[in-house]
Amino acid sequence: MIAAPDRMPLTREFFDRPVLEVAPDLLGRTLLRMTPDGPIEIRLTEVEAYAGEADPGSHAYRGRTERNASMFGPPGHAYVYFIYGMWFSLNLVCGPEGTASGVLLRGGEVTEGADLARARRPKARKDRELAQGPARLATALDIDRTLNGIDVCAGPGGPLSVLTGTPVPTAHIRSGPRTGVGGDGAAHPWRFWADGDPTVSPYRAHAPRHRGK
Repeated sequence: MIAAPDRMPLTREFFDRPVLEVAPDLLGRTLLRMTPDGPIEIRLTEVEAYAGEADPGSHAYRGRTERNASMFGPPGHAYVYFIYGMWFSLNLVCGPEGTASGVLLRGGEVTEGADLARARRPKARKDRELAQGPARLATALDIDRTLNGIDVCAGPGGPLSVLTGTPVPTAHIRSGPRTGVGGDGAAHPWRFWADGDPTVSPYRAHAPRHRGK
């Protein structure tokens, strides 16, 4: 059976481009997660770009570590990290191997498997909140570090893939500063979202974390 145009997996070449080209082009694409309980699909509505060693806001700014090694790998793979000792976040690696750039998936609309997502996100008051924000998205999709380094271009049979979907028209894409990024990377307008979509998370500026005395 030939897949419909919107169900075709994105190719390696799609991700093998500069991160600022890939990030907005991911809006409207379908993220497919195959869980043991069944598939969950999300229409991506919000992302952020991180440009590796050229970007003070990136985990790879100071070079390769055990934690960020997946970012330096081939394009079209997942980079999953644990943050604040509580949540996972999912990124898609892009650009040539060794460049360490990636796109953080910040939010989207659950279009299939909503019951499975609700079971993982029981505190969500409305379905638009199921994957609204990177930690919620990862939780709804059952994302953890076991998926770090997974090839998302291997096709829908794998645990994680990205399908063509229906790209958001350029005229409907907005950009602005990344959420929670401070320092020299704070002003980069590298957060991209679908204008007016209710699943886009509210912007929050960086707030320094104060240590107790």
